[in-house]
Amino acid sequence: MKKYLGGMVLALWCCSSANAALLERLGGQAYYDTDRNITWLANANLAATNTFGVTGIALNGRMTWSEANEWIAAMNSANYLGVNDWRLPTTLQPDPSCQIQSSGVSWGYFCTGSEMGHLFYGELGGVALQSIVTTHNANYNLFSNVQSYIYWSGTVYAPAPGSNAWLFGFDGGGQDNTNQTLALHVWAVRPGDIVPVPAAVWLFGSAMGVFGIVRRRARTSVADA
Repeated sequence: MKKYLGGMVLALWCCSSANAALLERLGGQAYYDTDRNITWLANANLAATNTFGVTGIALNGRMTWSEANEWIAAMNSANYLGVNDWRLPTTLQPDPSCQIQSSGVSWGYFCTGSEMGHLFYGELGGVALQSIVTTHNANYNLFSNVQSYIYWSGTVYAPAPGSNAWLFGFDGGGQDNTNQTLALHVWAVRPGDIVPVPAAVWLFGSAMGVFGIVRRRARTSVADA
C-alpha cells in the first residue's frame, strides 16, 4: 500500500511539474517559461548590482536603450550563468490582444503577445492599471527586484526606426514606445531552456576523463620502455 501511494505522489508531482508554466532553473537563478519556450533571469534588476563593466548605468539599474544592448552583450561575453545568448524581451507587432490598434501598431493594455506582457498578465497574474508589486499571484515570489517601473524591449519601433523602441510597464501593464535615450530598466531573457547537467552525468564524464588520462599515460610509459 505504501509503495502504491508513494508511486501516486511521485506521478502527481511529475505531472504537475510538467504542466507548470514556470520551472526553476540553476537553483532559482532563472525560470523557464514553458508557454513561450524562453528562460527569464530571476533577478529583474541585475544591472543595479552588476554592470558587467558597462558605463552610464544608473545606481538604480536604469539605462538607455543603447546601454541596454551593450549591457546584454557584456553579459553574454561574461557567459553569465553558463550561457551567452541573453537578450532583451521582444514585442509582437501587430498584436491583436492589445487594447489599441492603429495602422498596424498595437499598444495600450492587455498586450499578451509580447514576452513581457505574457509574463505580466499570464505568469505573474498582473492587472491593468495596477503595479505588479502590489497585485500579483504566487509566481511573483519566484523573482527578485521586480521594479514597479518601465522595462526596455529589444524591438525597435518600426514607424520611427533608430529613434524609438518598445517598452512595457510593470507599474500598470501598459505597452508603448519611447525615445531610446530615456533611462529604463532591463530584464534579461534567453531563448529556450537552461537544462542543468545532472550530477551523475558530470561525475561519469569526469571519471571517463580521468580514465582517458590514465590510459594515455600507460601507453606513453610502455612506449618509453
